[in-house]
Amino acid sequence: MGANTSHVSDLSDNPSLRALVGTESISENDPFWNQLISFTFISPTSSGDSKLLEEAVIPLAKILIENNPRTGNFGALVRIFLGRTKELKISTECQDQLFIWQAHNALFMIRCLLKVFIREMSEEELHLQFSYQERAPETSSEDLLEELLSNLIHLIVEVPMLDITYSILFEAVTTLLVFFSYQLFHKDILRDGLIYQHIMKGRCLSLTSRLVKTLLYNFIRQEKCPPPTHIFEPKAEGGLLYGLASGVASGLWSVFTLGGAGSKAGIDQEHNPLPLSNQSLLLLLVLANLTDGPDWPNPYRQAITCFRNTQDTSSLSVEQPHTFQINFNSLYTALCEQQRSDQATLLLYTLLHQNTNMRTYMLSRTDMDNLVMPILEILYHVEDRNSHHVYMALIILLILTEDDAFNRSIHEVVLKNVSWYTERTLTEISLGSLLILVVIRTIQFNMTRTRDKYLHTNCLAALANMSAQFRCLHQYAAQRIISLFALLSKKHNKVLEQATQSLRGRQGDNTFTFTSSLSPQAQDLNVIEEVIRMMLEIINSCLSNSLHHNPNLVYALLYKRELFEQFRTHPSFQDIMQNLDTVIGFFSQRLEQAGSDLSVERVQEVIMKGAQALPTDRLKKFPELKFKYVEEDQPEDFFIPYVWSLVFNSGVGLHWSPHGIELFSMDSG
Repeated sequence: MGANTSHVSDLSDNPSLRALVGTESISENDPFWNQLISFTFISPTSSGDSKLLEEAVIPLAKILIENNPRTGNFGALVRIFLGRTKELKISTECQDQLFIWQAHNALFMIRCLLKVFIREMSEEELHLQFSYQERAPETSSEDLLEELLSNLIHLIVEVPMLDITYSILFEAVTTLLVFFSYQLFHKDILRDGLIYQHIMKGRCLSLTSRLVKTLLYNFIRQEKCPPPTHIFEPKAEGGLLYGLASGVASGLWSVFTLGGAGSKAGIDQEHNPLPLSNQSLLLLLVLANLTDGPDWPNPYRQAITCFRNTQDTSSLSVEQPHTFQINFNSLYTALCEQQRSDQATLLLYTLLHQNTNMRTYMLSRTDMDNLVMPILEILYHVEDRNSHHVYMALIILLILTEDDAFNRSIHEVVLKNVSWYTERTLTEISLGSLLILVVIRTIQFNMTRTRDKYLHTNCLAALANMSAQFRCLHQYAAQRIISLFALLSKKHNKVLEQATQSLRGRQGDNTFTFTSSLSPQAQDLNVIEEVIRMMLEIINSCLSNSLHHNPNLVYALLYKRELFEQFRTHPSFQDIMQNLDTVIGFFSQRLEQAGSDLSVERVQEVIMKGAQALPTDRLKKFPELKFKYVEEDQPEDFFIPYVWSLVFNSGVGLHWSPHGIELFSMDSG
């Protein structure tokens, strides 16, 4: 492992680092730089390790902030990195690890320093840290900050992913995330700034589609972090490959362990086996949710909106300057496999909502159960998921149920033994019936726990979209529809009683107070009655459009017919109740004619025959139930804090102290 093993606590005393942050300017031609960036190191992949590292870097970075205006050493380090990256592509082709290794180390140091800089200073002050430089006539006046950003994107899109390049690609993606982290320290959404300008309008603009495509492919490939066998180690005589100075081994560190936890890397790889895939997805979501400029749209969102399948042979539109082609089958497979993470669900939502090509492709798949089942599992474990993840999963279902072909096809997919559904054994059930079960369960959970109006509104909207296409509902699904109505009925009566008692109480105190707002009880009553109306419309839609396909729903309706009696004369429900009364009365009469003490099988037989005999013109026609998802105005107010909460909580090897985070509260999500 090498002779010099350093612990994170030793960094502040390291001579090379002391020289970097010190008061003396170091020429870019000085051998010092080779010594500084020649160390063996596995980037931390856990937040705990990253916290230890950052705590050690902070005092060094603060010293550099003070001295850099005179020394320009930070700019020199950046230029050293840029010089190494010019050889990266050739080095990769030749399997030449030296430049890759040193470039990675230099970039890792830059990223660690940048992370502290961004927390300590404004973008304008950060720009100055890049502009301080050794006073030499040959020094370029080019904007070093923009050059670094452009170089990082070039690196990501041009250097192929191999074992020897995995670490530097990960560092490049992570460093871009760090650049954007200014948003974490502002409550308001950032809509401009130097970094924003460079990424959206500068030299980086021409690389937009290539960057989005590469980040998507990093997500698709799901490459595991390779074992660190390729990392350089000092030779026995103290030198390194290519005859570097023998003093290299005593430079920054030869083998770096965080807090002495030498075995930690292996454990972290088990928890974060796909760091580049994860980090690429987070960066993609950050880019996609940058706000539009005053006179230009977000090019990264444009690229995500218009990319097409590699099998699409039509010519690319000149009206879509950032379009590209990608393998939809591979992307679909990755999306199906990765829905356990918030960020993969958010990507699925983004593609379904914004990319019509991808949405059309997904809806045409004959294996939609591979995509829908993970979404249903998220909702089934609602109590274990954060509210945003549940919300995005529901919106995905709502978007899917806008398509009638989807609503029909899900009832044709038969599932065997759904292992994660533990309330009862489901040996055979259609995907459509399972979807209904899970959505109703989510509504019931919401009613008893969170009471989020938007949550149950979206649940009901998805059920409503499906209702005309309900086919052969599973017995349990039919029972759950009626049991949800029973729960709503009970809640309605309870709130109605509370509202009545409250009104009597106010009348009894001999005072009269005019108020333009409803009492809390009256507001609750209005909400519950809206939900009851929606449920009645869903049941009616099924009965009106596919009565003969749903004997189980008719059976459940008859079994609990007394639930509906109180709503027959209610002015809000009279019209819709006429159809339910017609169905209940028709089948009740049939059962009476069939005799008493009927078995379950006999009742079902009567219902089956009656469904064929009931004239459809006896049921009043109502407008088709169709709901379409539309983003609210200024969606960035929701999505940008959400995306950054994912970066904060899920970024591999990234740690931010919660103190100073302004964008969201620490208990949000």
